[in-house]
Amino acid sequence: MSWQSGFEPIIKHNVPLAPLTWFRLGGPAKYLIEPRDAAELSAIVRRLNEEKIPTCILGGGANLLISDQGVNGAVIRLTAPAFNQVEISGAQVRAGGGQDVAKLVVQVVRAGLGGLECLAGIPGSVGGEIRMNAGGAFGDIGSRVLEISVMDSAGNLDTRKRDDMVFEYRKSNINAKFILSATFDMEPGNPERLAERMKEIWMYKQNTQPLRANSAGCIFRNVNGKSAGAIIDQAGLKGLRVGGAEISTQHANFIVADPQAKAADVIELIETVKSRVHDTMKIDLEPEVVIW
Repeated sequence: MSWQSGFEPIIKHNVPLAPLTWFRLGGPAKYLIEPRDAAELSAIVRRLNEEKIPTCILGGGANLLISDQGVNGAVIRLTAPAFNQVEISGAQVRAGGGQDVAKLVVQVVRAGLGGLECLAGIPGSVGGEIRMNAGGAFGDIGSRVLEISVMDSAGNLDTRKRDDMVFEYRKSNINAKFILSATFDMEPGNPERLAERMKEIWMYKQNTQPLRANSAGCIFRNVNGKSAGAIIDQAGLKGLRVGGAEISTQHANFIVADPQAKAADVIELIETVKSRVHDTMKIDLEPEVVIW
């Protein structure tokens, strides 16, 4: 009996992953799996473990670069309605881990709840953004997280409370494989004022970052409070190109990819930037983008 027996409706084979990422780069997944609920997710995770099949979790496709060879294993996406529900109760909001953060921000702002508008212009899913504590100069997502529901790599469910979680610059102490949902503690406010604030943040990012280009967001972490973009700019690397990949002339901590680019171009450009910044400024840049 095949390991896929009973799971045929949720498994696809040799699926291109490039269209599912913001870079629009990379090869296919040997298996793309989209469970319909938490019970099915747990069951398929256990089956994958039994077969020793490597497993990755794909959220909104931001902060991610997939190699040209793709993924020789299973890629799981939490796209089903069970993982995308949003429930508002007073000043608390519960959102599925697969929910698109941009849509969530708009929904809670319209409901007159503030605290997440700082995420305007930051792509990704709820689970992905919590794991890396996405944010910027206007705030981060971790400051609003009250509780999360998680599943480990063995398929076991658990709940993490605020006191159990630590959120720092672009990282958290959440090691669970899957973030299934999150509850946020929000602040009641005027919907019109919140919408204006959200628009201001969005416009600021649109004017300073290449949001409309094929990019994964910031490539490198800031260094001791200093902007990685400023460091790369000072090293004279704005506009540096490898194949179809280029350091953005709008913001030096973004790599933008032309339609003809390869993931290998981006990887080579990342290594080139790291090397030149180290040689010229004696600074070691640490990539923020995840590479599969």
